[in-house]
Amino acid sequence: MGNSPSVEKETAAAPIIEKRSPTRPRIGVFGVGYYKYWSQFEGLLDDMLSKQTVFIEKIQNSSYAEVIDFGLVDNVQKAYELVPKLNAANLDLIFCDMLTYATSNTFGVVIRNMQVPIILVALQPDKAMDYSQASTYMQLYNDDICSLPEFAGVAARMGKKVPDMIIGTLYDDPAADAEIEEYCRIAAVLHDLKTSRIGHIGHPIEAMLDMHSDSTMLTAHFGAHIVQCEAHEIVSFYQSADSSQIDPVKERILDFFDTPDPVSDPISKKLRDSDLETAARVTVALEKFIESKQLNGLAYYYEGPENSETRTVMSNLIVGNSLLTGAGFPMCGESDLKTCFAMLIMERLGIGGSFAEFHPVDFKEGFVLVGHDGPHNVAIAEGKPVLRSLIKYHGKPGFGAGVEFKIKEGPITMLSINSTFDGKFKFVIAEGQSVEGPIPPTGNTNTRGFFKPDVRTFLQRWMKEGPTHHFALGVGHHAETIKKIANYLNLEAVIIDNRA
Repeated sequence: MGNSPSVEKETAAAPIIEKRSPTRPRIGVFGVGYYKYWSQFEGLLDDMLSKQTVFIEKIQNSSYAEVIDFGLVDNVQKAYELVPKLNAANLDLIFCDMLTYATSNTFGVVIRNMQVPIILVALQPDKAMDYSQASTYMQLYNDDICSLPEFAGVAARMGKKVPDMIIGTLYDDPAADAEIEEYCRIAAVLHDLKTSRIGHIGHPIEAMLDMHSDSTMLTAHFGAHIVQCEAHEIVSFYQSADSSQIDPVKERILDFFDTPDPVSDPISKKLRDSDLETAARVTVALEKFIESKQLNGLAYYYEGPENSETRTVMSNLIVGNSLLTGAGFPMCGESDLKTCFAMLIMERLGIGGSFAEFHPVDFKEGFVLVGHDGPHNVAIAEGKPVLRSLIKYHGKPGFGAGVEFKIKEGPITMLSINSTFDGKFKFVIAEGQSVEGPIPPTGNTNTRGFFKPDVRTFLQRWMKEGPTHHFALGVGHHAETIKKIANYLNLEAVIIDNRA
């Protein structure tokens, strides 16, 4: 179930990150039409099959998905025969290609028996008919949207949600192509949510009641398995690491991070050789631990006895975790499993996902700092990330290297996943802007987050939705995409209103 963090290379700012293997979701495609047309209009069936071939090629060109073509369903018998094939294929998402008008008996039994999302795709080949030369054949050739209301109505009658739809043209339609690509990324998220192994070490900081999670409910709602791990498993790899393993990692770290002189914070120092040595040794141990446990992510908090090797290791995971998060393995401090899932969702969407919370507000310029100590997604850093030696970790035991950067300037999306009173999960989502400007030189991440209509109103609206104090921070505006994922998981989701 796990992937080793060593396949695909991706540039993040100046440095190079070795990315995990891309997720390969399984996407099914079946077309629909009306069998009575084929004998009435010679060549129409072949044209329908050609349209489906073009659509499948679009999926293959826009994603790394494994696409399974289930052919054309044009009568109810074929629909019944299709259901067990779809179920047996272990799909993550299904496209129903609306090739021409089709009676809803070709769809009703299918949606009734499917537990994975079905997307209705209506992409007509011509942008418009040539009305001076129009014919019934031409109309049927372009009749892709004709059955959409019928299919929507039968979905409702089957007790199912009305499917999402893509409406556009088969050729030269960037908006439709972008929607196809979006659903392929969603399929990757859904695939990894139900197949991932997320490690868990220790417990949330006792005072943080919003952090606590029920591992069984995480499996119930997301599908992933929570692997309960022990701190000594990382410590054992730390103890066995030698210079032949540590020295190359030290070079990786120094190549990836900048190590400037301290500025204004008295607890920060220029990176010390001893802290670099510890960070590199812990990184070796952490990567071996992730590989040995076949983990796709980790949430941790473990203090260990004072002056112990366990405390040294568990308080110095920051650098290794930041590198792993950037490589596609979300690592979450303070044992926050829910935010680990939020980071996983963002990473599989290809938008980053960094561990964050709110820091002080700048009421002069109207923004709030969003960031955190601990691990972050260095793949979405603006410029070269910084390492500083910290003589203490505020609010936590230990000392060592801290990671400091701001995420890429431009649009940003936030996702908080909290537990509700009835034991379910709720997605709280917002969009804003990361804007250029100085951040505190504290060895922590911080981004200048601007949110509409103004910072006070935004913060009030966000808090009113009952989020956790942690959230995942990603690049781009993707609130609607994330809300679709929540919808497919049958979870509540709200996008914070940004209107004045």
